[in-house]
Amino acid sequence: MNTSQELDLKPIDTENPREIRNLLGQFATGVTVITTRGRDGRKIGMTANSFSSLSLDPPLILWSLSKTAPSLLDFTEAEYFAIHMLAQEHHSLSGHFARGSEDKFANIAHRECERGLPLLEDVLATLVCKNVNQYEGGDHLIFIGQIEHYQHRIGEPLVFHAGKYRIAAAHPELSI
Repeated sequence: MNTSQELDLKPIDTENPREIRNLLGQFATGVTVITTRGRDGRKIGMTANSFSSLSLDPPLILWSLSKTAPSLLDFTEAEYFAIHMLAQEHHSLSGHFARGSEDKFANIAHRECERGLPLLEDVLATLVCKNVNQYEGGDHLIFIGQIEHYQHRIGEPLVFHAGKYRIAAAHPELSI
């Protein structure tokens, strides 16, 4: 349907990052924790909702990290990283890895994989990825990972929308 009424489109105000954040926050997304090992052997972990699938052949994913993040150098130098998709009951785990702390893995159930990465236990899915490329993306660095190993379970995802955690629900009238 085409109407003659014009949309009230506004120009982006680059001087108002809160407005841009609120705008982009209207897109609901899943929540992940991304882990790696620093060159010095430290376990590194952070919460991210900038995750997306990219390709099936080869199996690629992408995510981005602020260029001012304390863990930027650790992730840029890492040969591998792990993506952990969180379930709806993991909102406190998401908050834990979003905050800065000396040892984010203290009192957090995890194990180590053959690549030496810390892997969180009981998440919806874990993807062990080779760090194959990085690209500039404004004030962020975009990471491309090729999935080499994975595990997953059935469950409901943790969703983030408009600055809040949400619970996903199946639409009662739709089925794909």
